[in-house]
Amino acid sequence: MIIAITGANGHVGVNLCKALAEQGHEVRALVHEHASGLEKLNVTLHRGDLLERSSLIPFIKGAEIVFHLAARISITGDKEGGVRAVNTEGTRNMVELSREYGIRRFIHFSSIHAFCHDPQNEELDETRPLVGDEAFAYDRSKADGERIVMEAARNGFDAFVLSPTAIIGPMDFEPSLMGKAFLQLYHHQIPALVPGGYNWVDVRDVVQASILAIEKGRTGEKYLLSGKWHSLPEVAALIRKHTGRKIVSTVMPFWLAWTGLPFITLFSRISGRVPLYTSESLKIISKASKRISHKKAVAELGFSPRSLDETVRDTMDWFKKNGFLN
Repeated sequence: MIIAITGANGHVGVNLCKALAEQGHEVRALVHEHASGLEKLNVTLHRGDLLERSSLIPFIKGAEIVFHLAARISITGDKEGGVRAVNTEGTRNMVELSREYGIRRFIHFSSIHAFCHDPQNEELDETRPLVGDEAFAYDRSKADGERIVMEAARNGFDAFVLSPTAIIGPMDFEPSLMGKAFLQLYHHQIPALVPGGYNWVDVRDVVQASILAIEKGRTGEKYLLSGKWHSLPEVAALIRKHTGRKIVSTVMPFWLAWTGLPFITLFSRISGRVPLYTSESLKIISKASKRISHKKAVAELGFSPRSLDETVRDTMDWFKKNGFLN
């Protein structure tokens, strides 16, 4: 099959391109600026911009399947408007052009952040409402992009949505926001931890479910690709276990983290690093649901998430082999 993948140089994108190419598919990889991790893969690179429709036509035309992974992630708002432009209007462009050029299946990657996490004491599954105007800019942009895809599906377009949680794992060339957090922990660039956490999922399990979804996914449906919730101190302990490195273990209460935000923001500007703690990330860490269900993806797609212990081991081994831990 000819399979077109946007966001191909991202963490999921590189892993997905590699897996599909190894299965013998003709893979088209859309990249905007650079192609980290794709150079040695048997894929065809297409330069393009989600906001320039004409640049997308050669990429889409003649393909059978589209994986729309491209997104702009932010935990610091959307002052310039780029997050909404890429995640919402870019998705609109991809959906409209894919319909126009006869794409057989459109598989859209949304995010767990597109869903309302309240009430936190109830299981979060695919029936949970999407966030509204009150949500953070990134969350709103992903929810609105998802609404565009689902509306197209209701109008006869063969499309559905995959929504992963916090993705970690090998072949993180950029690295991703989560990969950067792991590296900051390893390099002692985070002074203290907070008691909250995330639901973590391995990129390889997300990719496997995505490939199975080509034939198994149902039009107009949503599938949550989640692992298990683990706290940041638990993650730090696993990094310590698998690297032998002394990792920060001090846990500061949330009130102290909030007090220190102005200093963290100032330091990040001086150092040029993306801060792990922002007003958005602290709220996400403190309020993220601990009961995210992947039952539907297991039953319908054959999704099978592995343990966080295995993922952290393999992630840090990959970072070491590729010079990130020097």
